[in-house]
Amino acid sequence: MMRLVQRKWKMLGAILTLVLVCGLVATWAVGGSLCAPRNHPVAAPADLAVQPVTFSSKSGATIHGWLLGSETNRAVVILQHGIRGSRADLVTRARFLSEAGYAVLMFDFQGHGESTAKHITFGYLESRDSQAAVAFVKGRFPGKPVAVIGLSLGAAAAALAQPPLDVQALVLEMMYPNVIDATKDRIAMRLGPPGRLLSPLLTIQMKWRIGCSTDDLRPIVSVEKIAAPKLFIAGTEDRDTPLVESKEIFAHTAEPKEFVSFEGAQHEDLLAFAPDRYKKTILDFLETHLK
Repeated sequence: MMRLVQRKWKMLGAILTLVLVCGLVATWAVGGSLCAPRNHPVAAPADLAVQPVTFSSKSGATIHGWLLGSETNRAVVILQHGIRGSRADLVTRARFLSEAGYAVLMFDFQGHGESTAKHITFGYLESRDSQAAVAFVKGRFPGKPVAVIGLSLGAAAAALAQPPLDVQALVLEMMYPNVIDATKDRIAMRLGPPGRLLSPLLTIQMKWRIGCSTDDLRPIVSVEKIAAPKLFIAGTEDRDTPLVESKEIFAHTAEPKEFVSFEGAQHEDLLAFAPDRYKKTILDFLETHLK
């Protein structure tokens, strides 16, 4: 009888060990997938006269982008895409900004589109691409006011830049507060609230995978030191970055600042969600701060 009980306990222990090992292997595989680069060719829009450009970044990547406009434009707007996106996602924004008189730079972050890299770093190295983009347009358009519009990852990259970006205006859309909360939110979307307990299994991989820690990915801290005027935009039904987190970021942000929420919007293209309101919100903000 005792031997039978011992066998059962050994079997249970072996099963639990197997489950643990499988879980760790699966989590490691998921972590690798999340930071894997998303490189692919990016075709230029047929109906927009963009100029292909490249410039070097301290992220180690050669950044590929499109420039729209000339020295006659009154100011320059840099557009920064979201995670696993590319500059092709920004063409519709570039179009209405160009029509409003702005020169526009769209580019692929390192590890995205045609800007190759080993890993996506959730804003860490991408912040250096953002700095490089600002330096590039300042060289092309000396003396012109500059704004950055960042979407999700693009917003985090803009906020995380050290020193802060030398621009006259920042638009930060759907930006996560810190990578720990961002990971918890996204796991909870797929596995339910208890899934938040699994987040350390992913965030602990960051140092080995992408060379930074969770302390390096806290836009909510970075915005305290950004002096440029800032416009935060969020969707009220966003589950990737819930509205309460967006409002918390705003509360930590240095003045001057504005906050606009889009009722019913999720973590999505807010221009496509509400075109007229989005355009007016952006253009009013730029008109105020890019004089």
